[in-house]
Amino acid sequence: MSKVTRIRTPAAGTRGGRIALLGTGVVGSAVVARYRQLAERGVALPPFAWLSNSRVQVANEGSLESAIATAHAAPRRTGTVPPWAEGEALARGDIVIDATASDTVAGWHPEWLARGIHVVTANKLGAGGDLTRAQAIVDAQREGGRYGDSATVGAGLPLLRLLRELVAGGDRIHAVEGMLSGSLGWLLSRFDDTRPFSDLVREARDAGYTEPDPRVDLSGEDVRRKLLILARASGAMLEARDVRVSSLVPDALRDAAPDEVDARLAALDAPLRERFLTAYRSDARLCFVARFDAGRGASVALRALPLSNPLVSGHGTENRAAIFSDRYREQPLVVQGPGAGAEVTAAALLDDVLRIARAAPHA
Repeated sequence: MSKVTRIRTPAAGTRGGRIALLGTGVVGSAVVARYRQLAERGVALPPFAWLSNSRVQVANEGSLESAIATAHAAPRRTGTVPPWAEGEALARGDIVIDATASDTVAGWHPEWLARGIHVVTANKLGAGGDLTRAQAIVDAQREGGRYGDSATVGAGLPLLRLLRELVAGGDRIHAVEGMLSGSLGWLLSRFDDTRPFSDLVREARDAGYTEPDPRVDLSGEDVRRKLLILARASGAMLEARDVRVSSLVPDALRDAAPDEVDARLAALDAPLRERFLTAYRSDARLCFVARFDAGRGASVALRALPLSNPLVSGHGTENRAAIFSDRYREQPLVVQGPGAGAEVTAAALLDDVLRIARAAPHA
C-alpha cells in the first residue's frame, strides 16, 4: 500500500459522512476554493477527508489549500493501481466527488453506490457512457448510495432535475433540443467571418474554454455524452451508437499527431466559412445542436437555425435547451444559463453534496 501524505489541520464541517475528492485539476481546485468559501460563510458541510489525483492521495489534516498543493507537486506514479484505490478507504455514507474525466473512475460509480457511498460527479462517462454502466448506476442506488450528476450537463443548470421531475409527474418527453457545449457556443457566437475560425479556436484553447486538444470539443463526442444523459433521464435508454454525430473535424486535422494539431487547425477555415455564409444569406445562425426525439432518433450536428428559434439568442458559453412534452407541446420549456467554467461546475458539485448531506445526514 502506498504511503498517504498527511497534513495537520482541523477538519471542516460536521454534517453527514466525509467528502473525498478525486481530481485536483482546474475543476477539483475550484471545488476546494468553493468549499472554503462556503465554510467561511457558515454553511454546514461534511468534513473533507482526503483528496486524490493520479499520483497521490492526501489526507486533510492541514489546510485544503496545502493538501491540493501537495497533490499537484507529487511525482508521477508507475503503478497501475490508482492512489485512491489503495489509500484510505471509503465508508458507507461518505461522498465521493468525481472531478475527473476518467473512464476508470466512472467505472467505480456503481460499486461505490452499491456500498452505500454517495457519488457526486462532473464526469459524463458514468451516466453518459456505456448503457450497461448507466443502468448499473441506476440499479445500485437502491442500495442506499445517492447520485448527484447535475454538473454533467449544463454545469449545474436545473435541466436534468426538471426532466426527472416532469417524468416523475407523469409528463411524457417528446424531444429535447439544445446547445450543450459552452466551448462550441463561444466559438460560433463569435464567428462572423472577420477572422478565420482557426484563430478563434486557438483563442478559446488558450483561454481554457476548450480542452488542450480542441479536437475533443470539435468532434462532438462530449455533446453526444450529454445528450445521452438527457435522453436517459427522459426515459429513452439510448446507446451511444443511437446518436448520429457530425464532427466539425476534417480528416486532415483528425489524423494529425498531437504536436501537429495547431498547424493543421487551418483545415477548419474553408468549410466553416462556407457554412457561415450560407446561413447568413438565409438570415440564420450556425449552432451546434444536440437533439433527440422519442422514437425517432438522436443527432449532434452543426445546423443553421432561423433567428426566431429559441436556441439562437444564447451568447458566449451559455447553454440553452428546449424541452417538448405533453405539457410543453406547442411552446417548449427553455432552460438557459452559463454552461461552462470551473467555478459554476464546482458550485454544482457542492450543491449536490449539500442536497445529499441534508437528505441523509446519518446515511
